[in-house]
Amino acid sequence: MKNNNNKKTFNSTQEKFMRKILALALIALAVTGAEAKTSEDQSKTNPNKPVFTVVKKNPITSIKDQNKSGTCWDYSTLSFFESEILKATGKTYDLCEMFVANKTYMDRAIMAVRMHGDVSFSEGGSAYDPLYCIQHYGICPENAMPLPGSLYGDSLANFNEFFKVMTPYVEGVAKSTSKKLSPAWKNGLQGIIDAYLGKCPENFTYEGKNYTPKTFAASLGLDWKNYVSFTSYTHHPMWTQFAVEVQDNWRWPMSWNVPMEDLCKIIDNAIMNGYTVAWGGDVTEDGFTRSGLGIAYDVKKVRSMAGTDADHWFKLSKDEKKEKYDSLGVNAPEITPTQEMRQEAFDDWETTDDHGMQIFGIAKDQNGKEYYMVKNSWGKYGDYDGIWYMTKNFVAYKTMDFMVNKNAVPKDIRKKLGI
Repeated sequence: MKNNNNKKTFNSTQEKFMRKILALALIALAVTGAEAKTSEDQSKTNPNKPVFTVVKKNPITSIKDQNKSGTCWDYSTLSFFESEILKATGKTYDLCEMFVANKTYMDRAIMAVRMHGDVSFSEGGSAYDPLYCIQHYGICPENAMPLPGSLYGDSLANFNEFFKVMTPYVEGVAKSTSKKLSPAWKNGLQGIIDAYLGKCPENFTYEGKNYTPKTFAASLGLDWKNYVSFTSYTHHPMWTQFAVEVQDNWRWPMSWNVPMEDLCKIIDNAIMNGYTVAWGGDVTEDGFTRSGLGIAYDVKKVRSMAGTDADHWFKLSKDEKKEKYDSLGVNAPEITPTQEMRQEAFDDWETTDDHGMQIFGIAKDQNGKEYYMVKNSWGKYGDYDGIWYMTKNFVAYKTMDFMVNKNAVPKDIRKKLGI
């Protein structure tokens, strides 16, 4: 009796257990089916949502956050050089943006004073500034200086107070009525810069070896003379060099002027051969979304697709228009830019020089349209954790200039330019 009862109890418990397992399995199946149906329904109801397939992607270093500082030129170009080092040596480095900012802001202040304030003094810069800094002063790793923001109690760079202190100082010297300046102003300014960014080291130890900034730059395995810049505007002759006339190009480095169709040809050749690009251009356009896309919207067609007539369209707020733009996603109609359109947008201030990023790959959406994969410096922001996808039309239209390794340039273009 006792053994039989134990057996019956065991069988009953086993049956209950199996029924629970079966019930849980059915629930899981139902949930999975519901999720699949939801996903399928979403894909049907929202065919505008991007689905990207990578064509070619080159290695990049970690996503950084410039935070409240106008240092995109610094972050994007050092990221570009980090990829260059990775390609050349296989080694991963985290180069110090604040070293570059420290040296660059002093140089820019000296230029502003030399020109009696007729050269702007601001947070911005160009891809040439980090290159100039490395060539003339060297570079150090991130951990050789205080981390951004740490000297004034922030966890990331925040230049609000820094530039409110520094700008009137520089302007006061630049607009001085003195007949002769003493060298003291430079010492005072360097003190301000060092207080907010940290003092640049003269020596430091990295992986057990002692370096100066110059010897460290020389150890990174790159030829710093290999870098060239490209642009495309008709107010200068094609296939010649000129300094792009924007305020943050204050050192006046030269860029090669090539036809618009060659801009993407150079970028494509670089990406497909394992190189990346330090890109500068306009992201104030409606087509540069905060979710992670860059599309050269055809506004008239967008308005039509959004089901909004002209009268209604002009009554919409900027945010409402933006929402209608963005809702079209990868199916938003684009303009086909021309050389004339590029020039007109530059001349009438529609295209502005306001952001630097790193182009490192090519991807296609579900419609077969190609995009450049772009590393931003806003932290892991947007739908793609800090990565943007900009269409080739957007890049052709809104590129101000870009820097690339000359070995990444197509051979026919290199031959024509003699580089």
